[in-house]
Amino acid sequence: MVQFGCVNWSAGVLATAAPVCEPTGAMQPSMFNPAGAPAETILSITWLLVVICGAIAIVMFALIAYAAIRCRQTKGNDREPAQVYGSNPIELAWTVIPLLIVFLLFMVSARGIFDLQRSTPPDGALEVTVTGHRWWWEFDYGDLGVVTAGELHVPIDDGKPADLFLTLHSADVNHSFWVPQLGGKMDVIPNHTNYLWLQSNRTGTFVGQCAEYCGNQHANMLITVIVEPRADFEAWVANQQRDAVESDAVKAGHDIFLSTACINCHTVRGTVANGTFAPDLTHIMSRTTIGSGVVRNTPDMLREWVWDPQNIKPGCDMPSMKLTRDEVDLVCAYLETLK
Repeated sequence: MVQFGCVNWSAGVLATAAPVCEPTGAMQPSMFNPAGAPAETILSITWLLVVICGAIAIVMFALIAYAAIRCRQTKGNDREPAQVYGSNPIELAWTVIPLLIVFLLFMVSARGIFDLQRSTPPDGALEVTVTGHRWWWEFDYGDLGVVTAGELHVPIDDGKPADLFLTLHSADVNHSFWVPQLGGKMDVIPNHTNYLWLQSNRTGTFVGQCAEYCGNQHANMLITVIVEPRADFEAWVANQQRDAVESDAVKAGHDIFLSTACINCHTVRGTVANGTFAPDLTHIMSRTTIGSGVVRNTPDMLREWVWDPQNIKPGCDMPSMKLTRDEVDLVCAYLETLK
C-alpha cells in the first residue's frame, strides 16, 4: 500500500525528504475497499486465487506433517519404512487436479479481462484523454474544453454509478495508470494508445499511483480522482472553462511571471503564456496539491515550489527561476488569484 505523509517547513527550508501528501479527505488506495464494478471484479478474482492457494498450502502442510509423524524414527526401531515406487492414483491426482485449477483460474481471469478491457466507452461515460509525463498526469476533457493536471473530476448522479473512460498516452517513457478502488491498472506506453474503464458507486476522493517505474520521482506521481455530485462537477467545469482574471492588485507579480521562461512551458489562458510542456496554470489554486501530489497546495508550499522545485521534487523538469524572495512573493500573489 502506498504510504502518505506531508512535508514540514522551517524558515523556508525543506525539513524532510518530500514524501507524497495525501489530499484532504482522500481514501486510502486499497484494492480491498472497491468502489465500483471493475474493482469489485478484480477483488473477487483475487479472493478466489487466495482461497485456492490457501487450500493447496493447507493440504501440502498437512501431508508433510502426516509424513513427518507417521514415518518418524522411534526409539529401538531402526527398521526403514516400506518404500513405495510409483502410484497411479497419486500421479493421476497431482496431474489432473492442478490442470483443473489452472483451467478454472484461466476461465475466471479471461472472463474478468473480457468484461474490464474495453475499446469503446460504456453508455453515459465521461471520456477523458490522459497523458503521462515525467512526473505528472495531464487530463483533457475534450469537448468540454478543460485541460488540467493531477486531479481528475468525475460527476455522479444519485442512484447511478459514475463511469469514466480513459484514453491513455505517454509523452515520454512507460507509465501505468492505477486507481485501486475504481478499477484495474493499465500501462501508458509511448506511441501506443491504451484504454481504461473505471467506475465509482459513491462520491469521494480516491488516490491512485503510477504503477510502472518511470524515473527517480516515480513514487511522487500521484493520481487524485474526485467523484462529486453532477451539480458540483458542472460548476467546476464552468470555472475551468473561464480564462484567467486580470487584477491590478497583483499586476507586479503578473508582469514578472510573463517576463520569465515560465510562459514557455505553462499556459495561463487569457495571457501570452501558452506553453504545453508543463501543467496548465489557469486555475492552479483550484487544485488540492502541487507537483502531482508531492505537497498540499497552500500559499507557503506554493512559494517554496516557485523558489526552487528541486528542493521538493528533485529531478523534475522545472528549474529554479533564480527570483528573489520578494519576486517569488509577488509571483505567488498573482498565482493565488488563479482559482
